[in-house]
Amino acid sequence: MKQLAAVSTLLVALLLVGGCQTTDQGRGVQQGVSVTRFHLGQPIARGEIAVEAADPAEANSLEFSQQAASVARELRRLGWVVAPGNVNTEQVAVIRVAQGSRLAQRSRSGLSIGFGGGTGGYRSGVGVGLGATIPVGGPSSGEIVLTELSVRIQRRSDATIAWEGRARLEARGDAPLASSVAAVDRLAWALFSDFPGESGATILVR
Repeated sequence: MKQLAAVSTLLVALLLVGGCQTTDQGRGVQQGVSVTRFHLGQPIARGEIAVEAADPAEANSLEFSQQAASVARELRRLGWVVAPGNVNTEQVAVIRVAQGSRLAQRSRSGLSIGFGGGTGGYRSGVGVGLGATIPVGGPSSGEIVLTELSVRIQRRSDATIAWEGRARLEARGDAPLASSVAAVDRLAWALFSDFPGESGATILVR
């Protein structure tokens, strides 16, 4: 498990590299979903599992319930029995969703991305960096929105992690996938495609 924890620390760096993958040059938006997963290459037991928020403060929100439903759908497809409500299962899928935005600015060849400091120039509210929500009032058509979904499948009793992954996508501010609920639905599908996936590899799922 220490091995898994060690390689997981590279996840953010790998995802930032993934942000340099193919973009739609006419709109400045990365196409597809960037996915990175980690596991130890051992069979992952299927059984009863609960889907929970990494931040307990989000657990009872409507938005989280919709996001959790997308993850639960994929877990069921893979053979898990998803427990309803707050059932205290031994297996738990802990999910976290983050959104940020960055401005797209005009250039001779169309739209290019205006990078600032922090995580690839993404900003959220005041300051720079991915990890909070889109500014009040929602994103505009001149913004590019990044949504990131992370999931850990672990044992509740000792927090041993069997599998961990993150997926991210970009969308223009006026596109349907700028919505966190719609984005997470797509992200969950990509994240659990070809489960468990190649450990440590970053791929682009279209």
